[in-house]
Amino acid sequence: MGKDLRIKSNAFDDPKRAPNRAMLRAVGVTDEDFKKPMIGIASTWSEVTPCNVHLDDLALQAKQGANEAGGVPMIFNTITVSDGISMGTPGMRYSLPSRDVIADSIETVVGAENLDGYVAIGGCDKNIPGCLISIARSDVPAIFVYGGTIAPGYRNGEKLDIVSVFEGVGKHNNGDISDEELRGIECNACPGAGSCGGMYTANTMATAVEALGMSLPGSSSNPAESPDKWADSKAAGEAIYNLLEKGIYPKDILTKKAFENAITAVMALGGSTNAILHLLAIANAAEVDLTMDDFNRIQEKVPHLADLKPSGKYVMEDLYKIGGVPAVMRLLLDNGFLHEDCLTVTGKTIAENYADAHVLTDEQDIIHPLSNPYREDGPLIVLKGNLSPSGSVAKVSGVKVKRHVGPARVFDTEEEATEAVMDNRIKEGDVLVIRQVGPKGAPGMPEMLSISAILVGKGLGQSVALLTDGRFSGGTHGLVVGHIAPEAQVGGPIAFLQEGDMVTIDSENKELSMDVSDEEIEKRRQNWQAPELYKKGILGKYAHNVSCSSQGAVTDFINRKDL
Repeated sequence: MGKDLRIKSNAFDDPKRAPNRAMLRAVGVTDEDFKKPMIGIASTWSEVTPCNVHLDDLALQAKQGANEAGGVPMIFNTITVSDGISMGTPGMRYSLPSRDVIADSIETVVGAENLDGYVAIGGCDKNIPGCLISIARSDVPAIFVYGGTIAPGYRNGEKLDIVSVFEGVGKHNNGDISDEELRGIECNACPGAGSCGGMYTANTMATAVEALGMSLPGSSSNPAESPDKWADSKAAGEAIYNLLEKGIYPKDILTKKAFENAITAVMALGGSTNAILHLLAIANAAEVDLTMDDFNRIQEKVPHLADLKPSGKYVMEDLYKIGGVPAVMRLLLDNGFLHEDCLTVTGKTIAENYADAHVLTDEQDIIHPLSNPYREDGPLIVLKGNLSPSGSVAKVSGVKVKRHVGPARVFDTEEEATEAVMDNRIKEGDVLVIRQVGPKGAPGMPEMLSISAILVGKGLGQSVALLTDGRFSGGTHGLVVGHIAPEAQVGGPIAFLQEGDMVTIDSENKELSMDVSDEEIEKRRQNWQAPELYKKGILGKYAHNVSCSSQGAVTDFINRKDL
């Protein structure tokens, strides 16, 4: 008789568990099945977003793979919300909290059902870190499957994506394009299933998860509507059984060196600022000591190689066609940028996984050679100073301005700031500040893609700086700084910034400061009172429990430095 692979479900063996078994028999479990490991397939399938609309089919593939390998697979679901649909509306406040709802709900089902392992399948931005937070907390083997990138849209021979539409709003407001042209962009930008096509947050986090070793090679770059995506979904179901046989758990894979590999891959590909927030949160759940300073340390060593949107011109499907993330991983491995001995969900090391990956050649220009990088160091930079003592995050790929000094134009809501931009009240040289939109203050730390894209569309992306204690989308580019911490709600210095104060953003010296003395800041603090925290429903729970963004905006209570 083979090894018993049941970690949790052997609890059903006891005679007292006859009622439990009776319930399981009703969903198809047989006498023979009770001897096999029970494997969950956690699907974030939903019809509310193209990122996830196809995940029900991928879940069936994973289920088939787990069944053929020898497990008893069971599909269950959790939520998703669409950042692209909620962007710029009050609904955007629910985006980041959904990450924790996803993590908590998967953990709840896996724990309550005594599952022995699981496959988590995600598409949209918060699905991926939500699934990984649950995996990091987990005491059973687990693996992640990415739903894959959307294909680019086309209009008049030009590639489009969702950011094309956001920037089209700014062009339309400027009078640069007609109503008909804006509608044409809108109707052609999103042609089918899959997550937003550039190196935006979903593709960034999928890449990070693959580099962490928590998904199969190629999972992050196989497009949503491709045979390769069906194949890697089925293979993940098979792989979870292999992890049970080998006794490999998430804690064996999610090490400090694995997180350094993930940061390296994100830097090389020019990923989203959200990667910092999410990797900090996943590391916190895995009880790995990762800080914002680690990102700056790696940023200084890793070149930015990818000409990918939003700052470049290519999309993830283009990268897939030249070998995908595996080809980039091999390039990084061959040149000593990665820890090659890190264990992965294949049961092999990172080096073993990518030993036979495609070798990139000079015949393509999506991934630049190391001799001619897009940028000599990484594009994600943590800035500190008297405006952000705990840190803030800037993405400088494609930004020509290395130092910007200008007067603060201060708003406490995104709506008021957007109105000022649309009314042409924000001028070149200004520093547009949107505060009270942090994790606690909003609550929910919404993304500012709508207003940042409007600035770009109006031709102000390099001449107006946009600062916030909220977040930016992976689709954001331009002179932007987010995650300013501590946030205004808790009395961070951004709360005391006043209209006309001179603000300095210096990417070379990694500085974000205001020309206000410590004495004046303290004087302003004495006359300030924190707004009352939101109390209702999920946003109320989030506001009262969430940590600072510099800690990943987590709601767990392990390793909390603010308690």
